[in-house]
Amino acid sequence: DLMLFDIVTANPPFSLDKWGHDDAENDKFSRFRRGVPPKTKGDYAFILHMIETLKPGSGRMGVVVPHGVLFRGSKEGKIRQQLIDENLLDAVIGLPEKLFYGTGIPAAILVFKKSKSDENVLFIDASREFKSGKNQNQLSDDNIQKIVDTYRSRETVDKYSYLATLEEIQENDYNLNIPRYVDTFEEEEEIDLMAVRVERQKLKAELDELESQMEKYLEELGYDA
Repeated sequence: DLMLFDIVTANPPFSLDKWGHDDAENDKFSRFRRGVPPKTKGDYAFILHMIETLKPGSGRMGVVVPHGVLFRGSKEGKIRQQLIDENLLDAVIGLPEKLFYGTGIPAAILVFKKSKSDENVLFIDASREFKSGKNQNQLSDDNIQKIVDTYRSRETVDKYSYLATLEEIQENDYNLNIPRYVDTFEEEEEIDLMAVRVERQKLKAELDELESQMEKYLEELGYDA
């Protein structure tokens, strides 16, 4: 039997193309009973293995994944749907780009729980709040604390988090792409066309004055011809 744990965390290799696909169909631990992941993408192989190692009542896990795990279809889509329908997914946390060594793409954390009090899934978009670095970005203590506080409160925060119901996720065809749930759109400030016109006329007058002064300088230097 597989060893069972209260807490499991991992940062597995993204989309590994040699993860043991050929042996998965006959896995003696039944880790792939929800479906066998694609041969060239092992993300859900790691996820399914981790879920099977969780204790029935207290098991919790956090796994770092590429964003494709949230929305890719076919075999992965069916596995994702099964995990959601079983009410195992607890939260989806979007992270900034250039956070991990070896890849510059943004990633996400999926949080799973064996025992949940509701059927909701919390989405957090933490991708825009980070400490910028030349080659590597970092999450500051404040950034991390905000993620933790939001996860614990499980509340919708404007442009940062959204507590989605199972019905909403089903309406989105089990697509977990974070922008579908967390609206981070910022309205552009309206342009005052009259103010722009006044500023343009002012600049034009200044340019005319400069041109006039230049003509005088050239005339004094004998370039008037």
